[in-house]
Amino acid sequence: MEYPSYNPASDYLPLSDEELSTLDDMLSKLSSDAAMNIEALDGYLTALLLSPQPLAGLPGAAWLPEVWGGDGADGIAPFVSGKQKKRVMMLVLRHVHSIAVQLKNRPDAWEPIFSIAVDEDGTELTDAEDWCIGFMLGVDLAADDWATRFEDETQGALLSPIALLGGDESQQDPQDLAQLANAQLKDALSREIPDAVLALAGHGGNG
Repeated sequence: MEYPSYNPASDYLPLSDEELSTLDDMLSKLSSDAAMNIEALDGYLTALLLSPQPLAGLPGAAWLPEVWGGDGADGIAPFVSGKQKKRVMMLVLRHVHSIAVQLKNRPDAWEPIFSIAVDEDGTELTDAEDWCIGFMLGVDLAADDWATRFEDETQGALLSPIALLGGDESQQDPQDLAQLANAQLKDALSREIPDAVLALAGHGGNG
């Protein structure tokens, strides 16, 4: 099956809450353990839109298979049918277009998809770890281009909580790991991310 490319001029409708739930459910039932959940997908697509490498210039085959954990050695994705694969791709394309439109034209309406937990005191705690893991997977597709942003003092500071929450734990020091193990500290880091992303979008996100 040929992979469609992202077209910023498309007229795709944003996904409804029910369609987002359907997409999450479809991804969760795939045989690949590397398939993204809806939080990771949302972060991944956001990174692709903010990347120095314009998403519209990437062939679909360069980024879509990452969503479901990649195609097998024989080129077959972990779907039960071509129809299911096409359905997932269309939902993903609609969602990335929605994110792009919001970040570019309606930033006040943009809201990342994070996990929310309630502690024993009834306090809601935000957990953006899966979202950040997805974001960093998007960064990996253009790692050299992103490197200059991480090295920039201003943009590096904005990216810092995303890299901490979504980075490889084996590469993190004990202090970072202790911070990630604390639900309150993770909540604080997670709450920094929406404003950071909007600031990054103002630094040349290519939606």
